[in-house]
Amino acid sequence: MVERIDPPVVGGEREMLRAYLDFHRATLAVKCEGLSDADLRRQSMPPSTLSLLGLVRHMAEVERTWFRRVINREDIPLVWSDDGDFQAAYDASAATRSEAFDAWQEEVEHSRRIEAAADSLDVTAPQPRWGKDVSLRLVMLHLIHEYARHNGHADFLREGIDGVVGA
Repeated sequence: MVERIDPPVVGGEREMLRAYLDFHRATLAVKCEGLSDADLRRQSMPPSTLSLLGLVRHMAEVERTWFRRVINREDIPLVWSDDGDFQAAYDASAATRSEAFDAWQEEVEHSRRIEAAADSLDVTAPQPRWGKDVSLRLVMLHLIHEYARHNGHADFLREGIDGVVGA
């Protein structure tokens, strides 16, 4: 069972950002809990290739890009999005739970280490696509936004699979 801890309602900025990001990470895992690989690969509707497993792969790419490639300035390729098109990760028609979740969890752990090692939320790094520097604060807010948005997609996908809603 996935442990999902409610974020605090009072706290310092960094503590709050960490807690909300972890809450949304756990929410995606909760949405996928108890499903088979086939269920996780089930696509929403044509022509979309969106699936729960595709969302997990997409978020692995997002974590990898923003924390490792941008903030940590690592020169590493994306895993599933060869040409930088993050939508490519959505097509999980041949993916497995272990492949996607292992990659995602690995990226989450990298992200946590990078964030914890940063002196402050004001640490900046160049974001090539935007052509300007971004702060760790912005990266964490952006990831919270990404997870929240995609967790809404996950709600609909899960309901379409087995009727489970909420959480």
